This record gives sequence, structure tokens and C-alpha cells, in this order.
Amino acid sequence: MLTNTAAADAEVSTEKRNELSFIDQIRSYARHPGSGILAALTGLAAAATFAMLLFLIVYILVKGIPYLTPSLFSLEYTSENVSLMPSLVNTLIMTVVSLVIAAPLGIFAAIFLVEYAGKGNKLVGLIRITAETLSGIPSIVYGLFGMLFFVTTLKWGMSLLAGACTLVIMVLPLIMRTSEEALKAVPDSYREASFGLGAGKLRTIFTIVLPSAVPGILAGIILAIGRIIGETAALLYTAGTVAAVPENLMGSGRTLALHMYVLSSEGLHMNQASATAVVIMIFVLIINGLSGMAAKRIAKG
Repeated sequence: MLTNTAAADAEVSTEKRNELSFIDQIRSYARHPGSGILAALTGLAAAATFAMLLFLIVYILVKGIPYLTPSLFSLEYTSENVSLMPSLVNTLIMTVVSLVIAAPLGIFAAIFLVEYAGKGNKLVGLIRITAETLSGIPSIVYGLFGMLFFVTTLKWGMSLLAGACTLVIMVLPLIMRTSEEALKAVPDSYREASFGLGAGKLRTIFTIVLPSAVPGILAGIILAIGRIIGETAALLYTAGTVAAVPENLMGSGRTLALHMYVLSSEGLHMNQASATAVVIMIFVLIINGLSGMAAKRIAKG
């Protein structure tokens, strides 16, 4: 009985504190109208962003779900079924190959910049400026570079490998910058405690710093995956638009985004293009969910 009474009193006191804090906040906004206006604008921007996202998701689902037919998931593409399965397989291959190359390079580059390069190092400044410059280059420029270098100069031809290497250059700055910020967010006390226990620098990085920075690093990788899956311009000039799964990485093949682009540009299969958009969205949501679960499990471990 006493326990129930104490719990009820605690709930009442918590409600009173919340009411008082809300009232104090209102009084603060009354004393400083500018802060109230900024708070209202922030809330309005958040609501508008959420509404746009919700509208986009609902619109894609309404337009595409009715046309998710079994023929759209046939193993082989024909002009009648316009199957997306070969493009789905190519998207998986392209994503895995690109991340296998880009993720280690980006993470190790971030480790060098944060843990080994000294502050005020000119090389560090040059690398950061280069990464920021690469982030702002349009994807069509990457596509032209990939066509001239990987396709023509290296004579790889239109292939998944040429497309993957082009995407590596595109997402590498993103992974590197997000990993760098995640490593910077790890408190220095973690490093000092590890050094105090006798651990070396390399061991401290891989056993203390990196596990603590995993959620931030995975956030950058998730953004990179989204860019890889949604890319069309760069792959149009490097991977090609063949609607089949190649025998190896040197073969040409289209991804889901390219598949949707080709269908919509032809103007003959707009309904199937809308259904492909649904598959792309579900594909991205599944990858994001799995990455989030992995980040939580690693952080708890």
C-alpha cells in the first residue's frame, strides 16, 4: 500500500514539474519574443518535413502497389513482363562491391585524420577540402569521368565493376566525413582510461574508440547505401542498361534506379516504373532497419 502511494506521489510530482517547466518556457518566450518565433519556425519546419516524407511514402505506395504483379518478379527480363529481378540482383551486387571498397578506405582515412594526424596539419586541411569538393560535384560529372577512365582508358567496358568504382569515388567523401565526426564525438576520457590501463594506441582505437563510434559510422554508411541505390546518371555511362544479371563483374547490367529510369523514359510501362519505386523504397527501409539493429547490438556489446 505504501509502495502504491509513493508511486502515485512520484507521478503527481513529475506531472507538476512538467507543468511548471512548460509554464516557465511560455514565460521565457513572452519575455523574449524572438526565441518564441524561432521555436515556432523550428516546429513548423519539422512538421513540414514529416508531412512531405509521409506524403511521398503514401503517394509511392498508392501508385505502385496495385502493379506489383508476379510477372514483375520473373527471373528473366522480357519486353512483356519488364521484370525487375535482374535489376534487383544487380543493385545488391553493386551495393556490396561499392561498400567493400569504399567503407574500409573511408573509415581508415577518418582514423588517420582524427587519431594520428596532428592538429593544424596542412595535409589534413588539404584532405578535408578535397573531400568537401568531391561531395559537391554533380553525379553526371562522376559518370563522365568513370566512362573516360574506367570504361575507355582501362578498357573495362560498360560493366558493374566500372559502375562500382565510380560509385566508390562518389560515396567515399561521405563515409570519410561522417566517420571522422563520429570518432571526434568519442570522449577523450575513453582514450585516456585505455592508455592508463596500459593499452597501446592501436588497441585503444579498435577496442574502445571504434565500437563507441559505430552508430555514427553506420549512419554515414546508410547514407552511402541510399546514394548508391538511387544513382542513375553515373551508372548510365559506366554500368550500362542491359536488363540481365551478368556472369561476372565485367559484364553490363542495370540497377533498380536505372530500370525505373529506362521504363519511365520509354513511356510504355509507367505503372511498372511506379511499382519499381515501391521496391526501391522497401529495399532502402530494410537495409536501414538492419543497419540500425546492427548498430544497437554492437553498441550494447
